[in-house]
Amino acid sequence: MSTSHSLAGWLNYVKGVCQVVKAKYPQLGGANLIVTSNVPQGAGLSSSASFEMAIISALTQLYELNIQGTEAALLGQQAENEFVGCSCGIMDQLISALGKSGKAMLLDCRDLSQRFIDLPEDFAIMIINSNVKRGLVDSEYNLRRQQCEAAARKLGVASLREADTKLLESGKNRLSEDEYKRARHIISENSRTTAMFDALGKGDIAKVSQLMAESHVSMRDDFEITVPAIDYLVEIIQQLIGESGGVRMTGGGFGGCVVALLPKNLLLGVTKQVEGKYYARTGLKQKVYICTTNQGAFDENT
Repeated sequence: MSTSHSLAGWLNYVKGVCQVVKAKYPQLGGANLIVTSNVPQGAGLSSSASFEMAIISALTQLYELNIQGTEAALLGQQAENEFVGCSCGIMDQLISALGKSGKAMLLDCRDLSQRFIDLPEDFAIMIINSNVKRGLVDSEYNLRRQQCEAAARKLGVASLREADTKLLESGKNRLSEDEYKRARHIISENSRTTAMFDALGKGDIAKVSQLMAESHVSMRDDFEITVPAIDYLVEIIQQLIGESGGVRMTGGGFGGCVVALLPKNLLLGVTKQVEGKYYARTGLKQKVYICTTNQGAFDENT
């Protein structure tokens, strides 16, 4: 089935997961499920992917299926692509399945290999929900993907993973303005991602700060998925933490959340700064979450 079922809402994720799992494991039967979550819905925090992994994990245990972490992620992605109708990638599902406590994952989306790096123990992950109601996220996400795929074709590569800045500039005249900007974001973001992993490994927080700032600017100007309230949250936090931490938008965009990696001793100051300025500018009340990285839904050895 390749049609989006908009009237069913979040039930689509259960239906879609059950459909793709049953196609591969016909012994799958019924189940009575009670779902509870502390992940805010529709805020760009991978709530759909984590939901998919939770459902697949429950079904795996209930019916003693031989589903491992990478397979679970692929099944979740398939359900979202084919049943829900969102052309998402694999990153959110895979980190939800195979994340590790206290570590950041560098994922190669081509071969699905993963590398892990310790996060600094004296740092925290702060998530701030802008409470901007996100609209047209799936359709805009699909459009961005279509533009990137078109750019890759015109540049003569299978995906923008195979492109670099030199190739992009040499083929600029073959791309529309939007295709060029979207491709520039993807190519530069791929480079920033590996640089971020290296910077964390070296404990170079000033570099982390720079890379996260550049990432946000690229999402704002080239991928065009931020909104003024999100940009303002990033501005508030950047002004306070400087090079001692980093902040950027996170998720699919058009609202949602920002994520900051910052020293624990700055948490209170940042929270107060945001509380003092954000509502006054936007009329919106933010929600702050202090997070840690935990084990994913599937065993780390699967």
